[in-house]
Amino acid sequence: MPKITPFLWFDHEAEEAATFYVSVFPHSKITHTNYYGAGAPLPEGTVLTIGFEIDGRQLVALNGGPAHKLSPAMSLVVGCQSQDEIDYYWERLREGGGQEVACGWLSDRFGLSWQVVPENIGELFSGSKVKVDAAFKAMMGMKKLVIAELQRARDAA
Repeated sequence: MPKITPFLWFDHEAEEAATFYVSVFPHSKITHTNYYGAGAPLPEGTVLTIGFEIDGRQLVALNGGPAHKLSPAMSLVVGCQSQDEIDYYWERLREGGGQEVACGWLSDRFGLSWQVVPENIGELFSGSKVKVDAAFKAMMGMKKLVIAELQRARDAA
């Protein structure tokens, strides 16, 4: 099976973003850095790409200039086992100017979109239509997801 690696385009902050992401997630590291050479679109010696791993999953960040921007059309999902994990990743990923969006989504200070969700979100949104609708309605009123409130809404339906 081919390996698929997310490739993230940044203006000029690829190294800063990769360094930040590996500081947020345990079992993460920078794996390699490549630099622009002479005659390239950005100054020689500027980081071209930086590879990193988040818990064993490889990603690459590119300093590609301002031609393209990150978009919420692509996000990374963080499946959390507990509310404490949701709280931790929510706060860490918002550091330095990240923005809360809605329904467990946020945009970090670099513009990358994240979904910070319970690992069992599929279970919370399965079963009878009444229970799913109740959980969904509760989620629509949240920015950061609160597992107990989602479960309470589902159980009350």
